[in-house]
Amino acid sequence: MSKSKFLSSAEEMKDKLGPSLCLAKWQQVSLHLPTGLNNSCYHPPLHEIDSAVIEFNPGALHNTAHKKLQRKKMLQGEKPSECSYCWNMEDAGHLSDRHYRSGEPWAAEHYDKIVNQPWDADVVPSYVEVNFSNACNLACSYCSPQFSTEWTKDINRWGAYPTKSPHNDPMHFKGRRQPIPVRENNPYVEAFWKWWPELYPNLKHFRMTGGEPLMDNNTHKVFDYILSMPKPDLHVDVTSNFSVVPQLFDKYIDKVKQLCKGERIEHFMQYVSLDTGDHDHAKYIRDGLDPQRLHSYVHKYLTSVPNRNSLTFIITMNNLSILGLQRQFEWILELRRLYSKDYQKIWFDTPVLRTPSWQSLQILPESYVNILENVYKWMELHKLDEDSDQFAGFKDYEIQRLRRDIDWMKKGKKLSEKYLQEQRSDFYKFFSEYDKRRQLDFVATFPQMKEFWQECKWYAENL
Repeated sequence: MSKSKFLSSAEEMKDKLGPSLCLAKWQQVSLHLPTGLNNSCYHPPLHEIDSAVIEFNPGALHNTAHKKLQRKKMLQGEKPSECSYCWNMEDAGHLSDRHYRSGEPWAAEHYDKIVNQPWDADVVPSYVEVNFSNACNLACSYCSPQFSTEWTKDINRWGAYPTKSPHNDPMHFKGRRQPIPVRENNPYVEAFWKWWPELYPNLKHFRMTGGEPLMDNNTHKVFDYILSMPKPDLHVDVTSNFSVVPQLFDKYIDKVKQLCKGERIEHFMQYVSLDTGDHDHAKYIRDGLDPQRLHSYVHKYLTSVPNRNSLTFIITMNNLSILGLQRQFEWILELRRLYSKDYQKIWFDTPVLRTPSWQSLQILPESYVNILENVYKWMELHKLDEDSDQFAGFKDYEIQRLRRDIDWMKKGKKLSEKYLQEQRSDFYKFFSEYDKRRQLDFVATFPQMKEFWQECKWYAENL
């Protein structure tokens, strides 16, 4: 069976890029405007945007001094340490996200320009992700006040969690990691809208994240701008928890319907965050989530929005998600059979969670690897057969990504015993406190993990 175009493009780009180049460093940016932070994709650590520079050069939201230095290193054949996620994947023999991203048209078409222009040149990106606000109605277990106002309420009321890592410690969010309150003027948001007229003509992909974009007026401001100035080559993406109140959802869907009519945009992608197919597990991981509401919104979106749209589930691979992972994939196949008639309308991605480290796959006992290995085998049995059903199965790179996640999980065996003990101790300290504050019960929700819970408890009480 022939390879998917997505996989083939990544393989072709691998040799062209050489050992260090990633086009996303130039053509992609993730802007975190509540904190004035920036990264090229979600793998490198966030770094500060210079608030003084953006006053006269709003393009410096993307073209920071830090990022330019990383570009210089790449052009010189060096591998920036901040991109270790991809280097580690490649060392393990896998295609990395730099291959996949650089192989996509929005990046690949700029290759010649990138390698021939000065390293410190300003670039207008073609792929922009932005969160305008940290306003959110959920307090997910692996999130923090940086991205959720519900988490801010939690910390303001109860204080820091008793973990060794400062992931949710208020002291951790001083300086630029402290979100600017939603109701205050934000110089980074102001700079964005000054930059927008220059940015918009060059855009191929524009994605809004959060927080929760369905709670943010900037989302509708973007929609209204596009409706007034259609851009037929533009892909618009929005990431949502799909758990907002019906009034907000209906307002949003009405606007999305307008965007998808005619040829106003190339395509609309709805990203939905859901880590597991087990409803009880999902509610525990993403506190405040209403799985029934989410399911109804998914069906409403897929039935009411016209063509030029798809839906992608973001399945953040963490140590609480894997028990219900196959159930999630089963639902995805069901949705594909229902709604993917003329083109593939249902997608998913499985990025691994790395922080907070106590919720990482790597701290689980080795026996848990078998759970994912069985899911992988099941996916292989349901691999896409384009001759009989070109939409209902799993694509080659989807299966390959899970293989990559499993191999990453296996690296937990190489971690020091002391580190694993500390992380398992933090696992218990965090979730026991999480239970108290939210009136939850870990063992009742995850009875299959009782033995691991008891082990973590021992480390918490004896280290």
